[in-house]
Amino acid sequence: MVHSPLLGLAWVLAATPLARADITTAINAKSNWGTWEGWGTSLAWWAKQFGHRDDLADAFFTLKSTTVNSQTLPGLGFNIVRYNAGASSWKAIGSERMVESKNIKRSRQIEGFWLDWNSADASSSSWDWSVDANQRAALQKAVARGANRTELFSNSPMWWMCKNHNPSGASDGSENIQSWNLEQHAVYMATVAQEFQTRFGIRFETVDPFNEPSANWWKADGTQEGCHIDVATQSTIVNHLSAHLSRRGLATVISASDESLYDQALATLRAIGSTALSNIARIHVHGYQYGSGNRAGLRDAARSAGKPLWQSEYGDGVGSGENLARYLLQDMRQLRPTAWVYWQVLDGGGWGLIDADNDANRLGVATQKYFVLAQFARHIRPGMRILDGGRDNVVAAYDASGAGKLVIVAVNWDAPQYINFDLSGFSQRPAEGVRVPRWRTHIGSGDRYAQFTSDTSISGSRFWSYFEKNTVQTFEVTGVKL
Repeated sequence: MVHSPLLGLAWVLAATPLARADITTAINAKSNWGTWEGWGTSLAWWAKQFGHRDDLADAFFTLKSTTVNSQTLPGLGFNIVRYNAGASSWKAIGSERMVESKNIKRSRQIEGFWLDWNSADASSSSWDWSVDANQRAALQKAVARGANRTELFSNSPMWWMCKNHNPSGASDGSENIQSWNLEQHAVYMATVAQEFQTRFGIRFETVDPFNEPSANWWKADGTQEGCHIDVATQSTIVNHLSAHLSRRGLATVISASDESLYDQALATLRAIGSTALSNIARIHVHGYQYGSGNRAGLRDAARSAGKPLWQSEYGDGVGSGENLARYLLQDMRQLRPTAWVYWQVLDGGGWGLIDADNDANRLGVATQKYFVLAQFARHIRPGMRILDGGRDNVVAAYDASGAGKLVIVAVNWDAPQYINFDLSGFSQRPAEGVRVPRWRTHIGSGDRYAQFTSDTSISGSRFWSYFEKNTVQTFEVTGVKL
């Protein structure tokens, strides 16, 4: 990319209708990359500690401004919430007890509901529905605030279903679920879905019985709950789960397999078998392959199978928001999911949208990453049609309701420059001089979702804006028709 060598002159030209962009991108009005279904987060592990807090529920699951620890935050408006059915319990079964990894943090041990194998009757003493109160409270608060896409997922089968009774994994990272408990794991997930509906008034839209099952890093000395599950075993569990959901008369359907990497997800999709695939309603993948991996191949395979595709978990340890912006754009343009979910909204080491220590009960301030995500999540809303933004650093969405609204989110990684947005492909555009509101966040440090309403306007079929290096900006153009 080339920027103007006369930066001072560029600033002067910005105030005149003769200003020219260093680069131009045309929004493709005829493109259709799917209807957006939403943004969200998983509740484990942060909600185990902080799930009782209304201010956090407001910040994550509404669009209103919320004060958290004396800091005013723009609500992210998440409508997707993922609840983790735990695998841990400290109740002994005779002489047998859960085996705990020496490295696991208490915040990452989620108490499960099925305490022992003596009875599958959910009303018996083999089950305890009082555990995990804070994560359940967070789920209820999210739903009360408008979260309308709910999912139940599992990091590991209950400890007593594991070969070594350790819900962190096998010593060598191999499959750790006992062969005689494959159906029992399906019974567990279906029963939790049923009981949450009858006891707590929460209907899960989907249930995923796995979490990164092809990964080989789920080991007995790990830092969290996890379980490697071979693809053939996944197939068996999916089919059992489908049957048990049906027997209970639940409308809940199955999503799978939440593989860690795009390449793993593609391999699983190709190998899981036609019967299991027919029982899977939606393909899920996690975003930990970052800049590599066959996103387009997974996208095309899911499309060929007739299945919607979600990026169901993304996280990184870069608090500046740089990686989030980079790989979110890459997902939107190459993977083309219809939903995008962040992993731990509260965490330390740059992982959280808000810095926190989930073991020490310490809640800090929002990272820059929070405000970078706000540029996308607050403006690209459920029901919008995702469009081709024309360049790898641009994503666009269209809302056909009302007067018609076009949302454009763009990132500039390079030297300061103007970006020109060409709307000539639309059948109707705003009149000459109509103002285009914009919001700006600097990656790393600087502006945090600052709004500007009077310095950008339509000129013919275009508008433009000045981007400093490492800046993300969002524009809303009303009065647009495809």
